[in-house]
Amino acid sequence: MSTPVVDDTPGDPLSRERAHLASSRAALRAMREDVQNLDIRDVAANWVNAQILERQIGERIKALADLSHTPLFFGRLDYLHAPGAEQAEGAEGEQFYIGRRHVHDGEGDPMVIDWRAPVSQPFYRASKKDPMDVGLRRRFGYTGGDLTAYEDEHLSDPQEHARTSKLLQQEIERPRVGPMRDIVATIQPEQDEIVRSGLGGSVCVQGGPGTGKTAVGLHRVAYLLYAHRERLARTGTLVIGPNRSFLHYIEQVLPTLGELTVRQATVDDLVAHVEVQGVDDSAAAVVKGDARMAEVLRRAVYSHVTMPTEQVLVVRGSRRWRVPAYELEVIVGELLDRDIRYGAAREALPQRIAHAVLVQMERSGEAPDDRVQDAVARNTAVKAAVKAIWPPVDPAKLVLRLLTDAEFLAVHAEGILDEDEQKTILWALPGSGKRAVRSVKSAKWSPADAVLIDETTDLVERTHSLGHVVLDEAQDLSPMQYRAVGRRCTTGSATVLGDLAQGTTPWATRSWEEALTHLGKSDAVIEELTAGFRVPTDVITYASRLLPYIAPGLTPVASVRENPGFFDLRPIGDTAEVVAACEELLRNEGSTGLIAADARIPALAEALTGAGIGFLAPGEETTQDTRLTLVPASLAKGLEYDYVVLDEPGAVVDGEPDERTGLRRLYVALTRAVSGLIVTHAAALPEQLAD
Repeated sequence: MSTPVVDDTPGDPLSRERAHLASSRAALRAMREDVQNLDIRDVAANWVNAQILERQIGERIKALADLSHTPLFFGRLDYLHAPGAEQAEGAEGEQFYIGRRHVHDGEGDPMVIDWRAPVSQPFYRASKKDPMDVGLRRRFGYTGGDLTAYEDEHLSDPQEHARTSKLLQQEIERPRVGPMRDIVATIQPEQDEIVRSGLGGSVCVQGGPGTGKTAVGLHRVAYLLYAHRERLARTGTLVIGPNRSFLHYIEQVLPTLGELTVRQATVDDLVAHVEVQGVDDSAAAVVKGDARMAEVLRRAVYSHVTMPTEQVLVVRGSRRWRVPAYELEVIVGELLDRDIRYGAAREALPQRIAHAVLVQMERSGEAPDDRVQDAVARNTAVKAAVKAIWPPVDPAKLVLRLLTDAEFLAVHAEGILDEDEQKTILWALPGSGKRAVRSVKSAKWSPADAVLIDETTDLVERTHSLGHVVLDEAQDLSPMQYRAVGRRCTTGSATVLGDLAQGTTPWATRSWEEALTHLGKSDAVIEELTAGFRVPTDVITYASRLLPYIAPGLTPVASVRENPGFFDLRPIGDTAEVVAACEELLRNEGSTGLIAADARIPALAEALTGAGIGFLAPGEETTQDTRLTLVPASLAKGLEYDYVVLDEPGAVVDGEPDERTGLRRLYVALTRAVSGLIVTHAAALPEQLAD
């Protein structure tokens, strides 16, 4: 039973709220101690059960940790009536504190309600137009872990006008030091709708810089784990990011929300069947990443099946049983028509041959059982026939042959890849002078090759499917990479996050409809977030000048920040002035990023070191002493800093293989700042940024 609504007029409301915070923290400590004191000696039937229970208890203890600098609750809802009860006149309302996790007292009564619970939903969605039976919504302000302010909205009071929450704005604009944090206190109605969408359907979120799409995806995982914990505990969840730096940046969000079991990986991690040591040129990578390669690989795999031309003779005791070639051909044809995986069909073939023998045995008056069928399936003659008809396929060896044997590739790519495309992906053409690769181990595999091997592996044996997959920065994936991700959620759902304007690979996604088809989720709902909560107005307005050239169909992000932010364009003479700009921004509270074309990073690193300014690499955690990160433009995507110095926009564009990709890379770099941006340039700015 929850606390009745209390009139806050008499006394000191802030003191009472602080008292409730102290009581809630004490209750959380008690909950944690209860779990720590559990005795499982008489519960676990064996050591395996004991190990599982110990692991689950350990995870529960971690989930109940009280993070001193993380507010235990951030809001309060005072309902006019008890939720679920009839709204009769005079009915008593209830009061709920909304926080990151559920906390109850010794009697089991809730002191803090999990933000994901249905009763918490009006905190995010209630408005003056639709108060959802909420009389009062209170937001709390914190300094560190101390409750220092509150702000009230009387949603059901017709005399009070709707207004922007100051505490909400302060929370959005709070300086960023360290890894990405959750947005559980600031989720907006349109974001909440996506977060609480059901497990059964997939969702694609198109969101420009600062719209919170990554946070929405992570909070959706947390919500689904709350609403469908038992199911997802069995099937698993996975967050896929573009690189290790990005994953390190977001890795604390879910643990802060009490979720510790979600795996994080890159696409390269998922397809790591071989060691990747090589790099394709963009032309080869585009062809290898094309969805047409799936059919080339399928043809190559099934080309190993040879129709039988001889009978199979099975000797058992004094009897001989013959399965003629025409009957074997029918069996093989049926397996091919069933379109099951190569390996599953190969395992079924000896049983199908054995079944044909058992039919003959029964006709002759014998009564064979399953043990006899298994014995026949293991017969030397049957095994030899299976090896000849349906030999095993090693995925890596098959891909190696396709990439090194021009004739083999030509046969299986006929009508799919033209001659030039085939030459583009071959490692060594006849007469090229290049040494042929002779083994899987000696090959210098590229990331695109690893995806081809993963596709082939799935043709041979089924890839394990998870319950839910979040795919972030999805616009940069090739069709074959989408297929690799899709294999991981064939029986589950997906949350796809990205921005078409930030696609910076030669194979970047042209439309979400096309991408979702490759992913196997063509029925996914596509949502667009256009309200910018992170990037200041002046910064996003300047960056949006590039949109007509890089993504003409997209709606520009409209910043909802009250603070327009700091923005400055500075012509400079040398790197010393870039360093000076960094020093200027470091006088502010929060983090600073120096973003530059990859080729300029060594010179800037030397200049910073010479000036005695310490700096970090992307993904390394900032501290109060070291708050500057030196960021190659190629790694800036998904990261954010309070202040940014962007060095030489023209060099960022020129560092890419084509102008559109370069302008997209520049758009990413321009939109990493939360509070202020200085653009420094000695060379002319790209003409697309001109007034």
